[in-house]
Amino acid sequence: MTYNCNVISMNIYNLTFDELENYFLSINEKKYRASQVFEWLYKKRVTSFEEMTNLSNSLIEKLRKDFSFDIPIIVAKEHDKDVSKFLFKLSDGEHIESVVMYHDYGISLCVSSQVGCNMGCAFCESGRRKKVRNLEAYEMLFQVIEIEKEIKKRISHIVVMGIGEPFDNFDNLVTFISNCNNPKGLEIGSRHITVSTCGIVPKIYEFSKLPYQVNLAISLHSAFDDKRSKLMPINKAYPLKDVLIALKDYIKETNRRVTFEYILLSGVNDSEEDAKELCKLIKGLNAYVNLIPYNEGSSMGFIKPKNDEIMKFYDIIKKEGINVTIRREFGSKISAACGQLRSKKEE
Repeated sequence: MTYNCNVISMNIYNLTFDELENYFLSINEKKYRASQVFEWLYKKRVTSFEEMTNLSNSLIEKLRKDFSFDIPIIVAKEHDKDVSKFLFKLSDGEHIESVVMYHDYGISLCVSSQVGCNMGCAFCESGRRKKVRNLEAYEMLFQVIEIEKEIKKRISHIVVMGIGEPFDNFDNLVTFISNCNNPKGLEIGSRHITVSTCGIVPKIYEFSKLPYQVNLAISLHSAFDDKRSKLMPINKAYPLKDVLIALKDYIKETNRRVTFEYILLSGVNDSEEDAKELCKLIKGLNAYVNLIPYNEGSSMGFIKPKNDEIMKFYDIIKKEGINVTIRREFGSKISAACGQLRSKKEE
């Protein structure tokens, strides 16, 4: 990709390593300057160009002219024993949130990709306010950088399933993934990065062509088209049959396993019939199901099924030979459902 040097005041974190190399070539500097700058940005975590002491004053002045160095700031946080939630204020006054989850295999961060969301899922707090704008790549990256600084520990896993639909912000998502995965960047392994989508079919095909071995998760929540359309309006544009065709192409293209996320809502999608239809839908795919008991901390009016109902649903899937897990519940004592902390701030 060729860097457009006429772009003024782009945040420097919005550039991939290759784009930064092209930038330096475009101003008659050596390509190795990109390595120097990435070292300052991602390893030494400086907060201004002036701290880049191995660059000349004239080059620093050029960087100051061409790029901004805005940093989203943490303005609120809540903690429980296994989870921490952070609210960020952006340069335009908007708010986003990120959730840290502590596992035995490492520390996972749930990253937001948009301010608001247009998907309108019935069970999701973040959809109460429509999409205001996409997050730029730097606004996604700084959710990782600032939280690592705050908790004084390294984030080992990233899931892009916070506020927003990642595939509705595809270009910034790709830059984010590139800079997270790059050994000169945040150096997070591609298989430790998961992107979750409601099922925007054209972007599933596009995603399968990316040169990254990142994981793909599909927010499913019902195997019945009519029920899924009520829960997730995106299903009217991209019904399940089209999503499944795209996923089969993705699996063939990447040889990667797909995760189906399924939020269990009492009396809505947790019956024996629902479980059997789910098995019928995905049987034979290189996939597994992640069952998510509903977080009743949300104000959307749904109820979490009782534990024996959750286990009955789980057992039906397990007996069909389909890999299935039940997500450990996080943040029942804090505003950990997607969009809750932001909603409280803006009420």
